[in-house]
Amino acid sequence: MSRHNVILAGLIGAGIQASRTPALHEHEGDAQGMRYLYRLIDLDQLKMDTTALPDLLLAAERMNYTGLNITFPCKQAIMPLLDELSPEAKGIGAVNTVVLKDGKRVGHNTDCLGFAEGFRRGLQDAARERVVQMGAGGAGAAVAHALLSEGVQQLSIFDVDSDRAESLANNLNQHFGFGRAVAGRDLPSTLNQADGLVNTTPMGMAKLPGMPVPVELLRKELWVAEIVYFPLETELLRNARALGCRTLDGGNMAVFQAVKAFELFSGVVPDAQRMLAHFQSMNG
Repeated sequence: MSRHNVILAGLIGAGIQASRTPALHEHEGDAQGMRYLYRLIDLDQLKMDTTALPDLLLAAERMNYTGLNITFPCKQAIMPLLDELSPEAKGIGAVNTVVLKDGKRVGHNTDCLGFAEGFRRGLQDAARERVVQMGAGGAGAAVAHALLSEGVQQLSIFDVDSDRAESLANNLNQHFGFGRAVAGRDLPSTLNQADGLVNTTPMGMAKLPGMPVPVELLRKELWVAEIVYFPLETELLRNARALGCRTLDGGNMAVFQAVKAFELFSGVVPDAQRMLAHFQSMNG
C-alpha cells in the first residue's frame, strides 16, 4: 500500500484556518485505503512567527510526522533548516513541502508544478508575450518559474519590497536567459502593454481583503490569474470578470500542488481528478 502504514502530515503557516489542504489530503487518503491524518499548525493561533520554525520542525520529527506543507510566510524562512533541497526548490528558492524521512528533512516545491498545471488547463492558448506579476515572495518565485517555463516572454515583477523583486528577476534571468524577467517600475504603463496579470500576493484572501492593483488598470483584453483560493472569487477576479477578462482562479494550483505533495508524503500517486472534484464540491 504505502511505505508508511499511517501518514501524519501538517501545514505550517499564518492564518490558515480556512485551508482546504487537510480535507484534500485526508479525503484522498481515505479513498486510497490509508490512515491519513493532516493537521494545521497555525502560527497566528499559536501566537508565533517564523522564529518558531526550528522548534516546530523538531517537534514534528519527534512526533513522527511524515512531512509538512509550508505556506505564507514560511516558504523561504524554512530553507536554512533543511538538510536537502530538490532541484526545483533549489532553483526557485522556496519550499512548500518538507518530507521527513530517515532522520532527514528534504525540501521540495510543488507550487511551481501546481500553478503550471492550472495555467495549462485554464489559459492554454492565452497570449504570453508580456505578463505582470504582483508579488515576489515564496509563492511568487514558484509562479514566476512556472510562467517562464510555460512560454511567457517577459515577466515584470512588482513587489512592495523592490529589492525582493530585483533579486527574484535576477534569479529568473540566470535560469531562463537575460531579460526574461524584470523588476517592474511603472505599474500603469507596464500593465497597459501586458497580455496578462498574475496575483501571487496574499491580497484578496478573506483575512486580507482588497486588490493588488487599482481596479481602473484592468481592461477586458487582459487575462487575470490568481493564486488565492479562499475565497475562490477574489475582488480582483470579480472585477476582472465584470470587464469580460479571461480568468484563472487559485483552485487549480491549490489542488495540483496537493496532488504532488500527497505523492511525496505517501509514495502513492493520487487520483488528481478525484482531488479536483472534491475541491470543487467544497467550494460549491
